[in-house]
This record gives sequence, structure tokens and C-alpha cells, in this order.
Amino acid sequence: MVSPRRPPGGGWVYDPARVFRRSKAQVPPDIQRELERRARDLIDLTLKPRHIQPPPQKAQFNYLVDIYSKWRGPFFYFCSKYRSPGPNALSDSFESKFARLQYAGSGRFNLAYFRHTGEWWEVAKLLSLEKCLAWIESGNIFSP
Repeated sequence: MVSPRRPPGGGWVYDPARVFRRSKAQVPPDIQRELERRARDLIDLTLKPRHIQPPPQKAQFNYLVDIYSKWRGPFFYFCSKYRSPGPNALSDSFESKFARLQYAGSGRFNLAYFRHTGEWWEVAKLLSLEKCLAWIESGNIFSP
């Protein structure tokens, strides 16, 4: 989406600051607690049993060891932690985020997934918490 603005001298120009402006909505503490509780239930009861397997005997490749969530500003992330075995690993483990909820105000959220291109791709706007968690639970593009 291109967000044009008219400069003082005339003509229209592209203004990336307007396109990438983020929501300034503060997340109320009660919504934060509710989201954390519901996400913990989703992770413990559905995502971990579905995706986390016992470590391989002679692991050569990265494997999933944990799924968790965390806040960063108005964003709530679902994260996965991978173990990196082998002699050429740069570190023992690494984190990967696979789903993001952005608080949009009035108890609604924008839902995004992390693409292979290294960008967050917003797939739905102004969803209720129930619908966001249902999308993540369904798997599809929201898998660790």
C-alpha cells in the first residue's frame, strides 16, 4: 500500500513513515493476563504435544525443544526454541518466532506470521482473541 503525501513544493511522494506506522494502542493489563493464560493453555495442551518430539539419537540437524510466548510492546509472539547439535553449529540453540498478535484496541488483534523472506505478513486484522488463537491452533502457516 502506498501512502502518498503532498510536500510543500508540490507533487506527490511516497512516505514510508505513514505506511509503516504502528498502532500506539496500549495493551490493558487485564487483556495481557487473559492472552497470556489462553496462550499458555494453547501451547501446553495443543502445540507442544503436536510438534515437540524426543531428541533424535544421533542428531545432525536442528530439532524443536520448546514452544513459548512473550510480549514485546504491543506485540505478543509465539516462539519456538531449536537445539543445534553438531560440530559446525554457531550456537547451542536459537529462537524463532512463528506467530504475532498486535493489539489494535477494543479487545481486537491483528494476526501475522513470519515468512521465509524474513518479514511479518499480516493475514487478518481486528480479530477477536478467540479467532486469533483458533487460527494458530489450526496450524497451516502458523507452525513452529
